[in-house]
Amino acid sequence: MNSNYIKVFGGNSIEAKRIELALKESNIEPILKDETESARLAGFGTPLPELVEIFVNKDEEVRALAIITEINRNE
Repeated sequence: MNSNYIKVFGGNSIEAKRIELALKESNIEPILKDETESARLAGFGTPLPELVEIFVNKDEEVRALAIITEINRNE
């Protein structure tokens, strides 16, 4: 992963999709890394089902974390 990106979330695919949509609505373009899907496509299993990580550009980290915090607060 490019060093200009930082991980802001790790969790299941349902939560990740919700966060991805919220970030995009705020003009932040997230990058999703889906370990489960990558392993499945390569023919391997994975011990961590549905683990999805979300990365954003370092310049957008503070805004992204604020959005994620707000989503978690409203749950």
